[in-house]
Amino acid sequence: MSRISVRGFAVASATAVTTVGAVVGVAQGDEQGKTTTGGVQAAAADTTLLAELPAGQKAVQTASLTEQADTQVGVAQTIAKKEAEEAARKQAAEDASAKKEAAEAAAKKEAEEKAKEKAEKDREKKEKDEVASRSATRDSVDIPVKGSYSTAEVQAIARQIVPADQFQCFSNIVNNESSWDYTATNASSGAYGLVQALPGEKMSSAGADWRTNPATQIKWGLSYMNERYHSPCGAWSFWQANNWY
Repeated sequence: MSRISVRGFAVASATAVTTVGAVVGVAQGDEQGKTTTGGVQAAAADTTLLAELPAGQKAVQTASLTEQADTQVGVAQTIAKKEAEEAARKQAAEDASAKKEAAEAAAKKEAEEKAKEKAEKDREKKEKDEVASRSATRDSVDIPVKGSYSTAEVQAIARQIVPADQFQCFSNIVNNESSWDYTATNASSGAYGLVQALPGEKMSSAGADWRTNPATQIKWGLSYMNERYHSPCGAWSFWQANNWY
């Protein structure tokens, strides 16, 4: 091979390598591409040496350079496409994971709310059942009617009507309201009886003899405390905080 041929081949090879590096660098967008571009510019000045090659050899070298550049561009495009597809796959996976977590959190919250709602309904039902049970117990008590009753007798009647676990609370209220006097009357308000019903006529729902029968008053008072405060102890807690119930 002659000196001119060797030199021309070397220049062509250097130009091809530099050109390919530039193409890859631009496709990847890195600093290496910037550096290589400078090499292309520098090598471009030496491409005039191709003129020293015979026409046939120059055509072959030019075609080779073009083919290599096209090949590298294709490779760069393939790599860029794969990277874009991988990024899209990762993003889709992250979106699916986030959507799944959000759905699970919403389902958990809904389940908690339903459980809370059910617990509240169960509590209300239990309280109603307890009130109904107390009312049934209260109504089943048969107290002999008398012309008058002593405090001890009135308290004995109350013990038969009021559940044992609620009696002390009931007694506390009656002590403060009437001192167990079933005929006690508040001169200013007109409240009447053991539990100071206001007006006293309210107690007629428990019996027409509400004025003279402590059992009727006790039944009405227990019903009132159960319905409004869930129990005599609930009524007593309110009374302690407000001095009325």
